Amino acid sequence: MEKEGLKSVEIEKCKKSIDGIRSQIYEAQKKFIYHSMLSGEHAMIPEIQSSYRRHAVLPHYTKYTLSKETIEYLKQPTFDIWHWEPNEMLSLLEHMYHELGLVKEFNINGVTLKKWLLCIQENYRNNPFHNFRHCFCVTQMMYGMIHLCKLHEHIAKEDIGILITACICHDLDHPGYNNTYQINAKTELAIRYNDISPLENHHCAVAFQILSNPETNIFANCDQETFKRIRTGMTSLILATDMARHGEILEVFKANCKNDGFKLSNEEHLIALKMVLIKCCDISNEVRPMEISEPWLDCLLEEYFNQSDKEKEEGLPVAAFMDRDKVTKPTAQIGFIKFVLLPMFEQVALLFPQLHDVMVIPLRNARDHWEKLKEQDDEIRAKQQT
Repeated sequence: MEKEGLKSVEIEKCKKSIDGIRSQIYEAQKKFIYHSMLSGEHAMIPEIQSSYRRHAVLPHYTKYTLSKETIEYLKQPTFDIWHWEPNEMLSLLEHMYHELGLVKEFNINGVTLKKWLLCIQENYRNNPFHNFRHCFCVTQMMYGMIHLCKLHEHIAKEDIGILITACICHDLDHPGYNNTYQINAKTELAIRYNDISPLENHHCAVAFQILSNPETNIFANCDQETFKRIRTGMTSLILATDMARHGEILEVFKANCKNDGFKLSNEEHLIALKMVLIKCCDISNEVRPMEISEPWLDCLLEEYFNQSDKEKEEGLPVAAFMDRDKVTKPTAQIGFIKFVLLPMFEQVALLFPQLHDVMVIPLRNARDHWEKLKEQDDEIRAKQQT
């Protein structure tokens, strides 16, 4: 499939629409952005004020149309996220809400959806890795898994909405420095959340501050009980992305699947599945083709090195896997794929066999690729030492 042919002329309509909304928001409203400096001394989170100016009449925007090729490509794990501009990613996220029936399910105002997505984008920082493109990447993988596993045929649309929305919000206002740094540096964020998943708690807080504003509340037309379920569901999923809880969450899921005992009708089993799915999507880059996944590795290592440099300057502990003087691409990948990714994806593929060829096999190929490169590096190093 020719990548350049995937972008239909219709997407230009949406780009213009999004640009119009962006200008309108910038000119008529105060942007809703956290200015908390989570990376260091000034990490107090300001009180959020409802500073949007309401429009008496919301303008109508023509619904855009994507090509059939783009619509199908968007459902694939091989989707190349590097070929899409920010406005196009916004357009594709909006499409997901329409295609999955979430706009109808939650009675979402179309203009509010656009404003919410723009606000989400503005609240992702320009980090090397944890940025808006990562948000889109995780959400696109979830969208693909929903279709590959036909989840929309087996679980409620409300749960589908929680999955997609949690993916979009899962790293909001990420500062580029992980929980270990927050805790060791004793930042205000770590103090605020008592060293318990400080970043994930912050991502949740930003998500629901955005939703607390009528201009960007896509769930404004839901009743109180529905919104309470959405809030509970999104919070549990975003908190599940803390890798410190990886083993605990995976073990619960494994126990549910033991002896073919997993039941989607069992609420506890469904919650565990949703938590594992968002975890899979959050760290799914290695599932994609190497030409897509390797640039993500470069971005991640850049962010890691920025943190380890800062930790060295401040006299804080430095993790070996983040130290530019110790880590290589192969060493960064092999253990992570073998001991984190493969066990989790293989377990999910036992429940959804259709994922085996499109996710498990690519992971095994990626492992083999990096192991081969490591062998070559070791041979070169050995020759240099003799």
